[in-house]
Amino acid sequence: MTEAVLEFEKIHADYRPKLKRYLSRLVGECDAEDLTQEAFVKIDRALKDFRGESSLSTWLYRIATNVALDRLRRQSCHTITVTSLCDDSAENDEAEIQDRDAWTGENKPSVEQQIVHKEMNECIRGFIDKLPEHYRTVMVLSELEEFKNSEIAEILNVSLDTVKIRLHRARTRLKEQLETHCELDWLEEIPCHII
Repeated sequence: MTEAVLEFEKIHADYRPKLKRYLSRLVGECDAEDLTQEAFVKIDRALKDFRGESSLSTWLYRIATNVALDRLRRQSCHTITVTSLCDDSAENDEAEIQDRDAWTGENKPSVEQQIVHKEMNECIRGFIDKLPEHYRTVMVLSELEEFKNSEIAEILNVSLDTVKIRLHRARTRLKEQLETHCELDWLEEIPCHII
């Protein structure tokens, strides 16, 4: 095997789960698998041209972001979203209601607490999904993928000030939506850096 093939296989093994999780947060579970494959096809084709001017992870996330934004733009032309059809929550419900965490062995919250957290997360996710794509993208990269603002600027190929402005506006819109539509006791549990 050539060195390039081995390098791609390592990148694929290391980053595929991360990029799939990121893409599912941007476009939903339904399209995440296809977009992950599409991103890795583009990565494979472009790998020989990667010059290392940015970090590998930034470069990979930029490609994944572009693939997701292309899909979101195509979907906005059709105005039909089918993410609810791909909801795999029935599979997750059973795993979430067990008494102990399989990895740590620690007690899990009560079933009632788990249900409230699940509803709260779905509510927040729903409002994040309704944000304009440029706000949603910076929120996901910052809050869920935990990139620094400078890395987000590089991934999105925008200025650092643009990232800061978009994050501020996204958080403001999200806070307004949550305060208007979510139960008040949920708001106390949401990390303050998000809203």
